[in-house]
Amino acid sequence: MYKLNRFNSWFSLKSVICAAAFAIVSAVSVHCEAQWTVTNLHPAGATESKAFSVSGNQQAGYADIGGVRRASLWSGSSGSWVDLHPGGAAQSLVLGVSGGQQIGYAEVGGEIHASLWNGSAGSWVDLNPVGATSSFGYGMSGGIQVGRAIVGGATHAGLWSGSAATWVDLQPIGATSSWAWGGAGADQVGYAEVGGVRHASLWNSSAASWVDLHPIGSARSEATAAFGNQQVGFADVGGSLHASLWNGSAGSLIDLNPSGASRSEAWGVYDNYQVGTSLVGGVWRASVWNGSATSWVDLSAYLSGSWSYSEVDGIWNDGTTTYISGFGVNNDTGRTEALLWTSSVPEPSSALLTTLGAVFVAGFRRRKRACQASAAG
Repeated sequence: MYKLNRFNSWFSLKSVICAAAFAIVSAVSVHCEAQWTVTNLHPAGATESKAFSVSGNQQAGYADIGGVRRASLWSGSSGSWVDLHPGGAAQSLVLGVSGGQQIGYAEVGGEIHASLWNGSAGSWVDLNPVGATSSFGYGMSGGIQVGRAIVGGATHAGLWSGSAATWVDLQPIGATSSWAWGGAGADQVGYAEVGGVRHASLWNSSAASWVDLHPIGSARSEATAAFGNQQVGFADVGGSLHASLWNGSAGSLIDLNPSGASRSEAWGVYDNYQVGTSLVGGVWRASVWNGSATSWVDLSAYLSGSWSYSEVDGIWNDGTTTYISGFGVNNDTGRTEALLWTSSVPEPSSALLTTLGAVFVAGFRRRKRACQASAAG
């Protein structure tokens, strides 16, 4: 009798925990329907600007000034713009930011070199590995930078740890080329071309660790960003690219393409939210998802004025505010302009907290009665 009542009491407690977890998840999921504020980051004097990544209080990308693309850094406003363009470079841009560092590339001496910055033009570090004719940096996380290098005439995915000498070639055996778009901690994502087909790929800091994420029957797939156990990107479905979400294996793929969209791509992921762009009604629209196609929210709806294109590539939150970086084509100015979307992460209301408290109290009372009954038995 004791064992049965003990099981029942545990089942009751488990039910309480599940009910509370469901209530919390429900409260958090409301965030996708929250109001978003859009800040235009386009700096004075620029003819074009794009923000590709966001982390902490930093947004990174480039601004075209005087016909030169210049690696750029912002901290929440157009007036905060910092020019990271290294002296002597013909062009430069930043594609990733994390931990106060920026990763991208610069054209030096007629060649493209993967580049690392620490918040200023003078901090520029040339990551081009020995033997590579050119290289490109695309993302970073936890002090590891990812990208690609042209080695022996072929494109090889790879990673760095702060210097050109730390280059690690991620090209898997059997692939004719490969590309690393982003990473999360010791994991890297991108694609490897196998049999003439791009396969979405996952690595854990070595070529031998390669995991093929390519869905069966797809003509093309690429993974572009990662966070925790999630990887995002896109895969060909019936001849059209669909934003996609994986959890470490090809079979885990979730199709994020929203209803009414003829095409979509995911370029960023953070804390169970995915961002990218969707082609709806003939217009590319900045997009955010929360793990499913039905969770899609059109971020372009929060833009004021007339915009013919919008895309978001980076997402980050500090527990109270979510930040999403991107850009759009502003029909009113005729320019492509860097943009930042922000929204407060909703906290549980007092009513919700009261409900959760009542659920827990009721649950523990049931558990207490069950324990008393088992003792009596």
